[in-house]
Amino acid sequence: MSATDSPTLRAAVPPTEAVADDGWAQPAWVPTRALGRTVLITGLLLVLGVALGRVDLVLLAAPFAIGAAVALRRMPRFAPELSIEADEEHIVEGGNVRAGLTVANPDVITYDLVVVRARTSPWLELEDADRPHAIKVAPDGWTAVDLSGRATRWGRQDVGPAAARVAACGGLLACRPVVIPAQGVRVYPETEPFAATEAMPAAAGLVGNHRSRRPGEGGELAGVRPFAPGDRLRRIDWRVSLRTRDLHVASTLSDRDAEVLLLLDVLGEAGESGGVKGKASVLDTTVRAAAAIAEHYLQRGDRVSLAEYGSSARRLRPATGRRQYLTVLEWLLDVRADTGEPNSEHVFGAHNVSSDALVVVLTPLVDPRAADMLAGLVQSGRYTVAVDTLPHDAAPPPSGPWTSLATQLWRMERENVLGRLREHGVPVVDWAGAGSLDLVLRDVARLASAPRGR
Repeated sequence: MSATDSPTLRAAVPPTEAVADDGWAQPAWVPTRALGRTVLITGLLLVLGVALGRVDLVLLAAPFAIGAAVALRRMPRFAPELSIEADEEHIVEGGNVRAGLTVANPDVITYDLVVVRARTSPWLELEDADRPHAIKVAPDGWTAVDLSGRATRWGRQDVGPAAARVAACGGLLACRPVVIPAQGVRVYPETEPFAATEAMPAAAGLVGNHRSRRPGEGGELAGVRPFAPGDRLRRIDWRVSLRTRDLHVASTLSDRDAEVLLLLDVLGEAGESGGVKGKASVLDTTVRAAAAIAEHYLQRGDRVSLAEYGSSARRLRPATGRRQYLTVLEWLLDVRADTGEPNSEHVFGAHNVSSDALVVVLTPLVDPRAADMLAGLVQSGRYTVAVDTLPHDAAPPPSGPWTSLATQLWRMERENVLGRLREHGVPVVDWAGAGSLDLVLRDVARLASAPRGR
C-alpha cells in the first residue's frame, strides 16, 4: 500500500518521483572520477615534461595513457537491462513470496561491477532486500538476485522500485543509474474461521440453502396438516392419515437464498498493525472479517455485496459463486482509511439497501457518523448487525494532549454510544471468529418473524 493513499497507515513503499514511462531518458555511459584523474595526471606530467625538458616525467605519464587506452579500446554501446520478477500467484498473509532482480548485459564486454538495489514494502520480509548487491555480468548474459521471503500483511505490496549502477572498462566508465518502477504483489487477507448456523432473517430469492419461515418445497419439516387441493401425493403422511382416518400431509419450510451486504466503516483507523502474527488494527480486523463472512455465505449459495462507508463510497454489486469470492478478495485489497474532512457528510442510507438484505456493518464506532448511520438503518426496518472491530487495547494517539484521564473519558463516551445503539435496537457484537454472529442473528431472525408495523 502506498503512503499517498492512506497516511494513517505505515508507508509500504518510500515515495518516488512520478515520471511517465515514455519520458524516461535512456541511460548513457559517462566517465568516472578514475578516468578524470587519469587524464589529469597524464596531461599534467606531459605538460611539465615538455616545459621543463624532462624525459622522466614523460615516461611517468606513459603508463597512465597506455592503461587508459587499453581499457577504453572496447567501449560499451548499450545500457544494461534491469527487470523485477515478482510472484503473481494467489498469496495469502503469511505465505511465501518469490521475487528477484535480473540484470542483463546486451553488450559484448564484461561488466566489471554491477550494484543493484531495490526498495520493498515493509510488509514483505524479503531476504537481503534492504542492502545493495554487487554482482558481475558476462557479455550477452544475465545474473539474477534472489529476494524471496514472506508476506506479513494483506494489500497490494510492492517490490521496487529498483536501480542498478554499472562500471566497465576497468572502472573508467559508468552507466547512469537504470531505474525501473515497482512490481506489485497481491497479498490476500487471511480468512479467519467463521460459521453462522442461525437462519437468515429474510430471503429474497425463490431457491437457496437457507431455511425460511414460509411453507414451501424444502427439506426442513414444519409440521403435519390436513390434505388440501394442490398438495403432492408424495407428501402424504400415511401414519397420521391412518390414525385419524383423514389424509394429512407433511408440511415443509422452503429453502431460499439471502442477500448479505457487508458495509465497511473506513472513517478512521485505530490500533497498530503487526502483520499476520502480530496485533490487528481496525482495518486488519475489518478486512479479515469481511473476507471470512463473504466466504461463508458465498459457499452457501447466497448473494454477497460490499460497500464502504466513507468518502470513496466504493461498492461491489451482489453476486454468487467462486468468481464473486475472488472479486471480493480483489476489492478488499483496495480498502483504505478515509482521508476526507472529519465533518463531511457521507450519503448512505436505507435507500442504498434492499429491504430483504442482511446488513453486516463492520465498524469501530469511533466516529459519531457511523452510529447515526446504524440507527437510521434499523429505524428504516433493515435487518442490521453491527460488528465491533475496535481492538481491546486501542487508545487515542499518544502524541498530543491525551492523558490517562482523557483516555478513560473517551472509552466511557464510546460505551455510552454502544448503549444508545442497543436501546435503539441495534445489535452490536465483538468479532471473535467462528460463531460471532450466531446470537445476534437469532435475535434478528425472531424480530423478522414478528409482524412488521406500517
